[in-house]
Amino acid sequence: MIIFESLFLALAILLALPVVILVLQILASLLPYKTRKNVITKRPSIVVLIPAHNESTGLVPTLLSVKSQLVDGDSIVVIADNCSDDTANIAKALNVVVLERFDEVRRGKGYALDFGVRYIEKQSSQPDVLIIVDADCLLEDNALGRLAYESVEQGRPIQALYLMNSPHGAGLKTKIAEFAWVVKNWARPLGFLRLGLPCQLMGSGMAFPWQLIQQADLASGHIVEDLKLGLDFADKKLAPQFCPEARVTSVFPINNDGVKAQRTRWEHGHLGMIVKDGPRLIWQGVKSMNLGMLSLALDMCIPPLALLMLLVLALSTMAVVGMVFTLELMPWMSALLILAILGISILLAWGRFGRQILSFSSLAYAPIYAVIKIPVYLKFIVKRQVEWVRSRRD
Repeated sequence: MIIFESLFLALAILLALPVVILVLQILASLLPYKTRKNVITKRPSIVVLIPAHNESTGLVPTLLSVKSQLVDGDSIVVIADNCSDDTANIAKALNVVVLERFDEVRRGKGYALDFGVRYIEKQSSQPDVLIIVDADCLLEDNALGRLAYESVEQGRPIQALYLMNSPHGAGLKTKIAEFAWVVKNWARPLGFLRLGLPCQLMGSGMAFPWQLIQQADLASGHIVEDLKLGLDFADKKLAPQFCPEARVTSVFPINNDGVKAQRTRWEHGHLGMIVKDGPRLIWQGVKSMNLGMLSLALDMCIPPLALLMLLVLALSTMAVVGMVFTLELMPWMSALLILAILGISILLAWGRFGRQILSFSSLAYAPIYAVIKIPVYLKFIVKRQVEWVRSRRD
């Protein structure tokens, strides 16, 4: 029984940490907050970099959305990366700079971004700010300007609020996934912002002072290159900051295979970072007294919401079994406390951010959704996705 209790205690501590960080973020996100006023008056010059791999069906709305916010001195650069469709021709028809890259060995968004940055580097003049927008995203009013001002004023990467919406007629699974996305990309970074802490980079709506992004290590095929890039900047004590006033939106793929591939890529990449780098980065943040690195490392170690729910439920089941055989209440009480904290966090997040996405009765199906995702997490153990794969959208 000593072995069981020791194992249970270790698992409880491992799960308590991300649950406590999560509830702290959710509670902080409910605090009042004043929008920052920009100090500089001259709008920084911008280049918007748009990596695109076979994005011909959705590229036009993105380009029109971006072009509507440009002023004199701004420009767009599209990287048509390993495309087999007419992405490049569609972009050229809208009078933007188009770079075509073909490299079957060095595949992935990171290589495409590096290709674009090296092109801009060779031009006669460089922008004040580089903003990265995915080829399937739309910008809300003044998103580019707000990101540019914040990036120059703070001298660090700035992350917009990046949301994924459910397509019209989407089923309950997609709605629950949208809510989980809102928790990850809105509630949690907003909570850290209100505590004066940084946020992760999210892949789209990312703004960088030119001097910083020019020196960044972008050329990699890492499947969560944005997460890695944010941690690289945090290591230099230039951790990204969240700017919820600038909003970027996209839509989950309609194709079920596309949705599954997209989620698998995101979650396998995230879990891989937790397993490989989580403890090391936490220790690095503590040892170097780098609060930005420490906070991002702790945030990174919060598993996907569905997996966290599964793990806490499994811990509670272990506690019940242990109580039956040992008559010890302590394991059950500690597991119940962790489960209660997680449940309260989810309910608070739903009340503040999720009411428009799904009803309370629909939220009750979240544990079933988590169970359905077990194969995705088992696949991480036996056949992890390690390469970047584009999601089918239609």
